[in-house]
Amino acid sequence: MKITVNGRSTDITEGMDLNRLVHSGKTNPERVILVLNDGVVKSDQWSLTVLTEGDRVEMVSFVGGG
Repeated sequence: MKITVNGRSTDITEGMDLNRLVHSGKTNPERVILVLNDGVVKSDQWSLTVLTEGDRVEMVSFVGGG
């Protein structure tokens, strides 16, 4: 199944949820906001949000600095 993650086409397994997606990469789940099809999904909803063909996900990470 294909979705778009941060502008790149990505193959995922059917039934994957946002929680599994964010934990499958190098992103720190505690420092990321997930936007699914133009709407922010709160972290307590990640495991309940199953991805479907054609979904668009943006992972926005917080970075510190000064």
